[in-house]
Amino acid sequence: MAINREYGTEQPYIPLGIFKLRLPFIHYKWEWPEAIQGAILVAVALGSIPIHQELLGVPFEVALVMVALNGLLYLLHPTFGDPVFPGWITPAIPLVLAWGKGYAAGPDRIHAIIALQLSMAILFMFLGITGLGKKLIAYVPMSMRAGIILGAGVAAVWGVIMPKGRMTGQEVTIMVGAFICWLVLFSWNFAQKKQNSGFLQLLSKYGMLPGLIVAAIVGPLIGEIPFPKIQMGMIDFSLAGKMLDYTVFGVGFPAAKYWIDALPLVFAAYIIAFGDFVLAEVVTKEADVVRQDEVIEFNPTRSNLISGFRNLIMGLFAPYGPLCGPLWAGGTIAIAERYKHGRAAMDSIYGGCGSFIIAMFVASLFLPIISLVRPVLPAALSLTLLVQGYACFYIAMNMCRTNQERGIAGTMAIFLAAKSAAWGLGIGVLLVLLIGNSIKENPDEAK
Repeated sequence: MAINREYGTEQPYIPLGIFKLRLPFIHYKWEWPEAIQGAILVAVALGSIPIHQELLGVPFEVALVMVALNGLLYLLHPTFGDPVFPGWITPAIPLVLAWGKGYAAGPDRIHAIIALQLSMAILFMFLGITGLGKKLIAYVPMSMRAGIILGAGVAAVWGVIMPKGRMTGQEVTIMVGAFICWLVLFSWNFAQKKQNSGFLQLLSKYGMLPGLIVAAIVGPLIGEIPFPKIQMGMIDFSLAGKMLDYTVFGVGFPAAKYWIDALPLVFAAYIIAFGDFVLAEVVTKEADVVRQDEVIEFNPTRSNLISGFRNLIMGLFAPYGPLCGPLWAGGTIAIAERYKHGRAAMDSIYGGCGSFIIAMFVASLFLPIISLVRPVLPAALSLTLLVQGYACFYIAMNMCRTNQERGIAGTMAIFLAAKSAAWGLGIGVLLVLLIGNSIKENPDEAK
């Protein structure tokens, strides 16, 4: 029986400095609607398996253990006071893939990915402890911020639609699923019509899930993906030892050159992740205004530290191509929307986050669920990238305020997507120095 919360106070916790320890069933109640979503949407989490296989060359079964470890680490956020569902730094995935493939498959590439993820961990924790994260982003010109996000969007979409890209052989499956995702997530017409439709309102709360389900049905029916072959049992935990072959314990510690090479991409990925901190704060503040019965606190410093720790653990024990980020926007927004319906719908936002994450982690352990969604995993990753690309495009375009900024952002984006993060950042800096902006940056943003 969870400890009851008095009206207008924070959900009970055990104080640990900046962290606030909350344990499931003790400090928050179980929420079945979120648990059901988590069990179904495990396909999104498992969608990172193709990335592991591409970058590290790990067998599917070993990648499953990596995904399970990452899913368990998600729980650190609501457990230690972060009222969100964390995720990957999704827009950075195509940049990481392109950068990683610049190294020879095997130990060379593994060293590069390890250095990248551990560098990300160090940066998250350093900027979290010092509070320099906000200042760092504020002093990056708006044109360069937009260029990084736009470049990530270009790389995401191009990786799917390019000749012999991810879409090859699954064109109808992926595009049908993508149009459903775009409709539910971004359509103005859909947003208007759902105001008078309980079904559409319900559909909108499940983010990418409707598109993924449609893709999973259409694909086998038209022969683009195979029908699932259901397996029984659980994942093979003994493969955790095999997983270490792809870590510092198997290939050794990366040399200095890998750390130096990773710096431009680490910087670009953090700028992308910074947008997630901003979005997380906005979503939780909106929920806090609606629900006067519970005080919700989102602390960017704490979120930086937890995100850094997740990258540290994964970098050491299961190098994770997508990189660990502070927010899964789809999951967090779905939780926040139901939370706004009142305490009778969801007692605490921590219960919603915790139940969702725990159920997704448990689902990732059982082969019947994994084998059911396995055929659609490549399509699930493509849908994630197409949705992320769409979002990156409108966010980046909205950030640009002048023709100079639009030109710099677009040029920088193409170099970043087609060449590398180092090329993109270098071109961006030179263009800012050469062309400048007609609108000066606001130094108050850095305070």
